Amino acid sequence: MRIVYQDTKKGVIEVVPETLDDLWHLSHIIKEGDLVSSLTSRRIQDSTGERLRSDRGIKKTFFMGVRVEEISFHKYTGKLRATGTIEQGPEDLVPLGSHHTLDLKLKNSVKIKKERWSKWNIKRLKDAMKASKKPSALIVAIEDDIADIGIIRQYGIDYVGPIMGSVSGKRIVQKNRKQAITDFFTELAETIKGFNDVQVIVLAGPGFSRGEFFEFLNQKYSDLAKISLLESTGAGGRAGIAEVLKKGLIEKMATEGRIAHEIRLVEDVLEEIGKSSKTVTYGKKEVKKAAQSGAIETLLVIDEMVRERNIENLMDQVENMGGKVMIISSEHDGGKQLSALGGIAALLRYSLN
Repeated sequence: MRIVYQDTKKGVIEVVPETLDDLWHLSHIIKEGDLVSSLTSRRIQDSTGERLRSDRGIKKTFFMGVRVEEISFHKYTGKLRATGTIEQGPEDLVPLGSHHTLDLKLKNSVKIKKERWSKWNIKRLKDAMKASKKPSALIVAIEDDIADIGIIRQYGIDYVGPIMGSVSGKRIVQKNRKQAITDFFTELAETIKGFNDVQVIVLAGPGFSRGEFFEFLNQKYSDLAKISLLESTGAGGRAGIAEVLKKGLIEKMATEGRIAHEIRLVEDVLEEIGKSSKTVTYGKKEVKKAAQSGAIETLLVIDEMVRERNIENLMDQVENMGGKVMIISSEHDGGKQLSALGGIAALLRYSLN
């Protein structure tokens, strides 16, 4: 994410999203009532009355601003869409006041005008800028001739796979078994090569497959082997990927450890709840009570709630009293568990009872 213009007195910040993660951040910064402007394309029809039925008009690209009514992020298609009424644009091409959906795209500038930029929105922009400079990571969980890949992103984990080979068991005589293993490892390595800017690869799983794959990389894909490390897990597949995250290995490597850190924080909350501890609380009413008492050490808030003004005030209150605030992504399992607790929870310095 790059900030190309900022005037908070006028409530205007213009940014250029550079990664899919940046679009995800913007989906939580832009809210209903904001004026959002960006490049858009519309097919303009001939208004002379001489248009043929087969004439689909001319596609023109120009800047347009909409007063946002709805914002939606589609991580699987990489699209961020802002829908609302048109307030800015060439009046000879678009009728002001009509509805339009802006597709906010990578590398295109996005101008956001708000009545008020909260410090949490500003912090999120700065965090996105810092995160864009960090290396990304892959977790490859291998068990026998099946592999799953977890792509560590700021908003959560994208999964690729399973990638499956056709290797027979060791007790079964197979003339081409060695070739089948090579074919499987080659397909897996080529899949990994398809991801750009990967700086760390964790090869995980039970048994010997991860080590054999690492040796294959050393021989055939030395560039991948140089950024790979081995980690033993009790299972392959997504369970193996989750195990790596829970170990905190990604954080230790100084990569995109935010997800792993968030998941462990939520697990800390669940563990305290499971023990009927008096130093944990959850739900808006109870957390607000703890915040007013200055008892909150760490506040966990689901990202979907940050837009609410009363939640912003609560976050400010906790920080002003020396507590930490963690915004938890709703896209991973930890976020889903926090949502089940009402979207907000807190670890306390001391018992309130």
